Amino acid sequence: MDKPFKICDQNAVYFLTLTIVDWMDVFTRKEYKMEVTDCLNFCVEKKGLEIYAWVLMTNHLHLLCRAVEPKRLSDIMRDFKKFVAYKVLISLEKESVESRKKWMLNQMEFRGMIVKGVEKYKFWKDGVHAIEIFSPKFFEQKLHYIHQNPVRVMIVEEDHHYLFSSARDYAGVKGLVKVSLY
Repeated sequence: MDKPFKICDQNAVYFLTLTIVDWMDVFTRKEYKMEVTDCLNFCVEKKGLEIYAWVLMTNHLHLLCRAVEPKRLSDIMRDFKKFVAYKVLISLEKESVESRKKWMLNQMEFRGMIVKGVEKYKFWKDGVHAIEIFSPKFFEQKLHYIHQNPVRVMIVEEDHHYLFSSARDYAGVKGLVKVSLY
């Protein structure tokens, strides 16, 4: 029997949710957000990731994506999460104006101590909460959900006004991450 929310078909299209431990609002600074967009673009250009939609919120990332054969989506996501965590933690440790720096690092260090195999900090929750896209209608539903995320939490009034989302691409404005329009 398949495990729920796991990537089973490594080249199918999935709706993924990657979440920061304890839902901490890590992605509040532009520099940390840009680390995510840079890593997404690297995965598109060098690792075989095809992104149809994305949105980065303060404590999670949603993706509609797939891995181009022969690449494996699980491998790409593992490497992506590891590298983003590394880059953001380095930036956070060097940060001098982040008022929550000590609290965030302490929280991630505590989570790291109680999870086997973590060297120091636990940055992401385990897994990618994967839901396979099984129909065009379901794809459209998830696409709309992703793009409406910043609208629902009242960051913007119009989805394409949010910089850290593919809604811009779907509105005809070049976004920060290379996407394949549906």
